[in-house]
Amino acid sequence: MPWTKANGACEKRGGRLLRALSCPIRDALQDMTVARGRRSEAWWVGKSLMGRYEENPLNGESTGKKVLRGREEEAPDLKPSIQLQSANNTRQRSAHRAKRDTYNEIDNILSTMSSKLGMYDAFLEAAVNFLDTLETTAEGPPHSKMMQYMELLLNAAGKSSQLEDNQIKLLISCTGGILSHMASRCKQGSGDPVQEYGDIFSLVLKIHGAVTPTGGSSGPNNEVVISTPTVTIYTSSHKPEKLKNQVIGSEMEGTYFKLPSSLGFLDKYASVTAEMYSFKENPFKTDSDEPISGTVSGLELKNGSAEISASNLAESFEIYLSRPNASIPPTTEMNVDNAIAIITSFNVTDPDTTVILTMKPNKGVILRLLLAHGSSPNDTTYKEEAFLTSRDNYRWLVTPELRGRINGTWFVNASLNSSSSKGLQVAITIFTTKCMFWDKDNATWSTYGCSVGPNTKPNLTQCFCNHLTFFGSSFFVAPNYIDLSRINEYFGTVSENYVVVVLLSCFFGLYILTLLWACYADRRALRKRKMTLLEDNHPCANYNYILHIQTGYRSGAGTSATVSIVLQGKDGESEAHHLTDPDKPVFERGGVDMFMLSTPFCLGELQGIRLWHDNAGGHPAWYLNKVTIQDLQTRKVWHFLCYNWLSSKKGDELIKRTFTPAKKNELASFSNIFQTRTSSGFRDEHIWVSIVDPPRRSPFTRAQRVSCCMSLLLCTMAINIMFWKAPVDETSPVIVQIGPLEITWAEVIIGVESGLLMFPINILIITIFRSIRPRLQPPKAPQIGTQNQKAVAVAMPTFLKETEDVVNMLSKSPKNQIKPLAGRLQSSADLSAALDIIHVVIHVMQGETESDCHWVHCSHFVLYSLAHLSESLERLGAGAFSCPEEYQCVRSMMGLLLKKAEMVAMFHTTQRSVLVVHRRKSSCWLPWWFVFVGWFLLFSISGVSTFFTLLYGFVYGKEMSIQWVISLGLSLFQSIFVLQPLKVIAVAIFFALIMRPVAVEESEEVEILLKEQQRRREQYTGRETGLQGMN
Repeated sequence: MPWTKANGACEKRGGRLLRALSCPIRDALQDMTVARGRRSEAWWVGKSLMGRYEENPLNGESTGKKVLRGREEEAPDLKPSIQLQSANNTRQRSAHRAKRDTYNEIDNILSTMSSKLGMYDAFLEAAVNFLDTLETTAEGPPHSKMMQYMELLLNAAGKSSQLEDNQIKLLISCTGGILSHMASRCKQGSGDPVQEYGDIFSLVLKIHGAVTPTGGSSGPNNEVVISTPTVTIYTSSHKPEKLKNQVIGSEMEGTYFKLPSSLGFLDKYASVTAEMYSFKENPFKTDSDEPISGTVSGLELKNGSAEISASNLAESFEIYLSRPNASIPPTTEMNVDNAIAIITSFNVTDPDTTVILTMKPNKGVILRLLLAHGSSPNDTTYKEEAFLTSRDNYRWLVTPELRGRINGTWFVNASLNSSSSKGLQVAITIFTTKCMFWDKDNATWSTYGCSVGPNTKPNLTQCFCNHLTFFGSSFFVAPNYIDLSRINEYFGTVSENYVVVVLLSCFFGLYILTLLWACYADRRALRKRKMTLLEDNHPCANYNYILHIQTGYRSGAGTSATVSIVLQGKDGESEAHHLTDPDKPVFERGGVDMFMLSTPFCLGELQGIRLWHDNAGGHPAWYLNKVTIQDLQTRKVWHFLCYNWLSSKKGDELIKRTFTPAKKNELASFSNIFQTRTSSGFRDEHIWVSIVDPPRRSPFTRAQRVSCCMSLLLCTMAINIMFWKAPVDETSPVIVQIGPLEITWAEVIIGVESGLLMFPINILIITIFRSIRPRLQPPKAPQIGTQNQKAVAVAMPTFLKETEDVVNMLSKSPKNQIKPLAGRLQSSADLSAALDIIHVVIHVMQGETESDCHWVHCSHFVLYSLAHLSESLERLGAGAFSCPEEYQCVRSMMGLLLKKAEMVAMFHTTQRSVLVVHRRKSSCWLPWWFVFVGWFLLFSISGVSTFFTLLYGFVYGKEMSIQWVISLGLSLFQSIFVLQPLKVIAVAIFFALIMRPVAVEESEEVEILLKEQQRRREQYTGRETGLQGMN
């Protein structure tokens, strides 16, 4: 059936032919053929490849005719439709025969084209027949046949001087038909479709480049325009000086390039040819899933046939891309009365997209806009602020940089900047767009170096693109040569060239002032570095936990209140402990405080902690970041990620909170590790920033950090000045120009080299200072003799309170099988009941034939507590009791319990001694005297750097020294704000990717605290404890 009859029959039934044949539609039609049991069927579609591309290039309307030899022929002869011949899959033999017939037909067409290469009418007719054959078969030819077809077209394009204009346009239309076929065909065969499409597109560009000098209409600057339904090509020749601010393309059509005003890289050429391609459809849609809409344009600058690289430009290209079929975004009308704010929102799913927000009022007012992520902004909480006026057409470009490239829902609060709101209406329009370029090396679309311009509309996108390369022909530059035999002569010019001398003097003066401040700050910080042995630890408790408590960095995060804590474990809980230190302030903003908390027994697996404070002082609010608890006996660590206020006025206004340990997946999450590493990295690894607020417990002092910064500064100056004005490419482009001041690409390279050469020196000096073992002085313990201790009087209320505390602490563990006292001990008559409870605990321990960590420490706690109570009882005497018999009864029972406790403690210690976990050795430290090695290297490097900086400065003279100072500033900027932050972030990402949690800090102060704890215990009990090895 002819296409016209098929179309007419379809219209009579109230339908129409398919306008396009996608892969799913084609598969469905083939399945229908199989279901009907037919050998083959023909399926008609609205337009063929040539039907889509054989349109009038002047007005874009379909003629339904083709142009050959300057005359018109009827369209039906060219089959302006798709006729899909579907083979029945159940009859493989017929399918193979149909496929073989198709390949034979294609071979015949290619043979005809090859033989008719000089006869262009016949050649082009065969070329059109090739496209028709592609659309009348279910399976296209192999890639090699497609390449052969394109090479034949390229051969014909090479003789474009012999072709007429209509023939050239038909030739280009054939290339468009091939591109359309490649973009819409279904995946078949074993070849790589992306690579195959790239091969075809490469030949398409060659064909276009071959025909552009001759075909098309001419205009000013020898401009040639070839317009087809597939692509429009603009070719023009210019003098380099005429290209500044030149428009390439058609402003009327809406797609064009506006060249920058600075084109110094073209000055060496006598003539430049500009070739612009404007594709009406995305030619790369098979290579990428990026949803490109509208035109796709490219621009090449050539000197003859050689392409000119247009990179490293100081000013961006201005590109306009039309989107004629873009839908108009909806507009929302809002009435504003009584100064009510307008709240609108938009959802961002692509971090690279730019949101264009238009809020156009019906009056000339000023609108204040606040932007926030996740929730509605207000006057105190917002991310960005903008004021819209008629000058900017009430439009706001919310760029990826403005949003921090964060996806999600964003809210905009719009309010009047005046009180005139009566009868005000605001029309709100929101749409998104982004500018991209095709990255040939990676075969993908990229937004790098491109940004959306303010003149963007729904149907027209304005882009600013500047794709700079960071690699030249020679990356490293050799340093300048200096004749060292003329040193005296160079230094003799100091009176004429004082620039470098003044600069170094200023730096050294600033260093001395900063060093004095750093020494003062180090002395203040030294007392804050101390680890605290809690005063309210029971002297007989010997199971120890180290608490790391980190206060947040938020404003007002530190607290003046007294903080208390209770540890909750599987096998019991601790008493409430006050986290205080009489020798230093605790819980200051950004601080990390460490405490040793002791319990009578092992609490087992920690299940939570309770934290609260007394809400006292001038600023009781406390923001807690995290708590880390380490069991000193087993080295097990629990992390509590808090990130909450304990405040009656901030957050959710709670001063008591319970936290549970973080799970492994929470600790190993990328966000947690990255945040922790970045925070600690900037305070420790970033050498410049860490001067202000270094880690409280780092051995790397502020004075050492300031001196390292000075050494690095001097090294930077020396290396930078060595490379200054070294022989480089004279055509190096200017990056920034402010009046007579110019910063070239060569100067940027010198700055980068200087920064990179700083890494070895940085690592060497800083590692030495950071790895030196701190010299810790143990606290001086007061010497109290036994005789003086016995002379201290003991009162009955004190004795009762101590006995009550022992019973209550033992009742905290269910393993001890006792309950807490029902009430307080009021008199000596209550002592017997309390001692009976202790006797029950001893009896339970006697019944345990297998020892564990709990019974070892609990038995020693009971032993030392009874020893202290027995000693206190002797000092009380019988006079403190109601009668001598009561005193003797309590004394006899105390003696019996003490003997049993000694036997139980000895048994459990003997059974458990082989299972004690040995303390892990601390990390590698340099000896304390290595600090002198670090200072020697620091002063040596600083001295050498100062000498060569002065020497080069005198050689260069005054004028060149001033120019060098500018390059020095760039190098310092790169080191402080680029290289150092990148190093910190790279380390944080590395640890986050390998999922390594932040390790708990090892400290020799633990040994000192254990000795202090033993001293307190021995003083309290009046006997040698000998438990140092158990801790």
